[in-house]
Amino acid sequence: MQKIVIATRGSKLALWQAEHISALLRAKHAGLEVELVKIKTKGDKILDVPLAKVGGKGLFVKEIEEALLDGRAHIAVHSMKDVPTELPEGLVVGIIPPREACTDMLCSVKYDGLDALPQGASVGTSSLRRQSQLKALRPDLHIENLRGNLDTRLGKLLDGQYDAIVVATAGLLRLELAAPKMQELGPPEFLPAVAQGALGIEYRADAPEVLDAIRFLHHEPTAVQVRAERGFLTGLDGGCQVPIAAWSELDGDRVRLTGFVADVDGSSPIRMSDEDEAANAWELGLRLADKVRAAGGKVILDRVYARG
Repeated sequence: MQKIVIATRGSKLALWQAEHISALLRAKHAGLEVELVKIKTKGDKILDVPLAKVGGKGLFVKEIEEALLDGRAHIAVHSMKDVPTELPEGLVVGIIPPREACTDMLCSVKYDGLDALPQGASVGTSSLRRQSQLKALRPDLHIENLRGNLDTRLGKLLDGQYDAIVVATAGLLRLELAAPKMQELGPPEFLPAVAQGALGIEYRADAPEVLDAIRFLHHEPTAVQVRAERGFLTGLDGGCQVPIAAWSELDGDRVRLTGFVADVDGSSPIRMSDEDEAANAWELGLRLADKVRAAGGKVILDRVYARG
């Protein structure tokens, strides 16, 4: 191929991710031209409503996938945590590059961490997963909606609109952003979103020349983790805006998966683990989801969806 067109969202983080893949492609294939096409998704246009209230899956990918299907772009670079587990016919997310940190970061101007926040402190996040885990650890906190690009959210914190905010560590690292005070929130106490920190490259299934050009970007250990975690999400029929978390660890050819479901207020938390061979990562996720559903997860999620 002489040219590859990448479809991407226009946020600084999305552009960093697309530029990162572009640089790797150009370094691998001498003379290759790479063009970025910026596309606004539904999730980018609706900024005054919590994501969980917008409804539907694929808020940040649908319009980008349309560009792949109609031939405007050859590939799309996604944050895997935004990608629905069901893809449009004819599209594949078959290339998973190495994963960045999967953790979250509590950012503040004044306070060193979660325990240092005063009673009733305001914490900004639009993620029900983060909200439920924050409320489980600190029921007194006031969780307030926080939307916008990563730099916008940090700007609101620095302007004094929140005592703290919680964002993905990976985004901070990729954009080299920071807050005056930061505390990493990670496993086993605070579980990430499914596939958080992982990128995925989507392309048409009928484009073997595209696959040949990007195949070198694939990192199978990360792909195993992503399959296990997305299997869990699929088994719960969950989108990226529900209080579901998952974390997988690889040990040789074994993968261990921990899944979490709780009500939005942090009550009734269900946390379970299981393990299997890496080759069975997807099935492991589905199996763990069945266990969590049977243990009360279905009742919790039905209640969350009913509110939405």
